[in-house]
Amino acid sequence: MRRVPRLAVAGAATASLALVLSACGGTSTEASSSADSKGDKGLAIAYDVGGKGDQSFNDAAYAGLEQAEKEFGYETQDIEPTEGETDADKEQRLVSLAKQGYNPVVGVGYAYATAVKAAAEQYPDTTFGIVDDSTVQLENVADLVFSEEQASYLAGVAAAKSTRTNVVGFVGGVDIPLIHKFQAGFEQGVKDTNPKATVLTQYLTQTAEEGGFSSPDKGKTAAEAQIEKKADVLYAAAGLSGQGVIEAAEVDQIWAIGVDSDQYKQEALAKYKNYILTSATKDVAKAVYNLAKSVEDGKPETGIVRGDLKTGEVGLADSNPKFKSNTELQEAIKTAKEKIISGEIKVKTS
Repeated sequence: MRRVPRLAVAGAATASLALVLSACGGTSTEASSSADSKGDKGLAIAYDVGGKGDQSFNDAAYAGLEQAEKEFGYETQDIEPTEGETDADKEQRLVSLAKQGYNPVVGVGYAYATAVKAAAEQYPDTTFGIVDDSTVQLENVADLVFSEEQASYLAGVAAAKSTRTNVVGFVGGVDIPLIHKFQAGFEQGVKDTNPKATVLTQYLTQTAEEGGFSSPDKGKTAAEAQIEKKADVLYAAAGLSGQGVIEAAEVDQIWAIGVDSDQYKQEALAKYKNYILTSATKDVAKAVYNLAKSVEDGKPETGIVRGDLKTGEVGLADSNPKFKSNTELQEAIKTAKEKIISGEIKVKTS
């Protein structure tokens, strides 16, 4: 069932490792269990800002972990971030997981780039993964990245077809290149579909440490400001902060477009779902699971592993019956998708 172990862990390190893990945040399994001399532990993930329960990015990674745990029958670990943590804290967290025998070890989010590089260099026989970053180029690292701009383009098509005021809004969590991809694709999709439409844009913070991905109140305030300017479709790429955007949309009975996960189906957002038109998804769960499976099969993924419309790892969710049954809207999305895949439409990333 489980591959031959790549590394052995000394039992004497057990106590210190437990202390390190407890200092680095909560876990879903027993962080204090003894270091595994058999090396039969499996996937471990370390969450980005917002942690588990963000109804978005981190929850998708956890879904991949759950699938791997169920299919492979091994022990897994998932660890929350801590407020104000440094790169050194992140590195210590990943090193601790590798020392315990977890393989692969995944940092969820671009903020783990420095930590993943450092930990991977120390543990060359452990496979590491990082989501949303392509800068760590080591033989034992898989860069799990996505063409978010393609899904965002389709979200733009949906917004342009659904607006009645010809004003739509984009709310970005943090003003960084990754989120610029969402904005660029969305704006292009809107303009290509409805040149008369205006796209309002608001970024919540300049850095993740300021709460851009973890503050629903900031998202709600930004959404309310756009609604005052007559925006009637709002697209948020803001992690947990996007919940505030969806809340504001529900209050004013306008459309919201979710991100990363199918937010129409998120239990925590159930009371707002009638106002969630669709979600621009990226299958972080599949990427995380596939990495675990590759290690389990003895052929670990490495290098840049990209998900896009062609691979089916980005797209638009169709859980909302009103969205799914809108024939004109679905036809426009289908046409745009085909043109992106064929290369006829080149989607901007900035």
